[in-house]
Amino acid sequence: MPRLGVNIDHVATVRQARKAAQPDPVHAALLAETGGADGITVHLRSDRRHIQDRDVEILKQVVKTRLNLEMAATQEMMRIALTVKPDQVTLVPERREELTTEGGLDAVLNSVQLRPVVRTLQEAGIHVSLFIDPDLEQVKEAHKLDGQAIEINTAAYAEAREEKSRETAFRKTVDAIRLGRKLGLEVHAGHGLDYGNVGRIAAIPDVSELNIGHSIVARAVLVGIERAVRDMVDAIRPR
Repeated sequence: MPRLGVNIDHVATVRQARKAAQPDPVHAALLAETGGADGITVHLRSDRRHIQDRDVEILKQVVKTRLNLEMAATQEMMRIALTVKPDQVTLVPERREELTTEGGLDAVLNSVQLRPVVRTLQEAGIHVSLFIDPDLEQVKEAHKLDGQAIEINTAAYAEAREEKSRETAFRKTVDAIRLGRKLGLEVHAGHGLDYGNVGRIAAIPDVSELNIGHSIVARAVLVGIERAVRDMVDAIRPR
């Protein structure tokens, strides 16, 4: 069964709404680990809308599992990653006006820019993953870029309202995951997954990690983050 990476960005979103000290995403990370998280994921955005630089620095010191830093492939973020040295960097696209990441990284279009970024991070001992849509050409390009892992964007599957479109998205996701493993990549998945739809993705044999944030934080508002993480672990790994 896949590892569970818990994205705590939206704990920081609540904090930044008041520019206050609480809730502390570092505290949330520790509670998520207690609840069974196999890793902690944060996205340090260029506009610092939720996670802040200091959060990443402290998380690297206190997270006992794995710290996965989502970031755009910019010089600013490279400097931070090479200083903090998270266990993993997941390269993602980023637009300032988007509410959340709206699609996968276009590895084909941006291959020239991405190649030295991937190489530099790996030379620093950082595991590199690329967040891409479930498109076979994107998977092939990620492999050519020598990334160690890919994270398949599951938004089309998770957000589908009709059964036909959901099944089409699911088949594309499965095909992309299988190709990734055939090419020797570690395959992760995430975006839009919740307690009701995660089971089918978690059951795909070649998926080694799921990164889930909003649905866990949303439930945590009502039941606490330890319980919310435990519930997601149960949804991923039914007994």
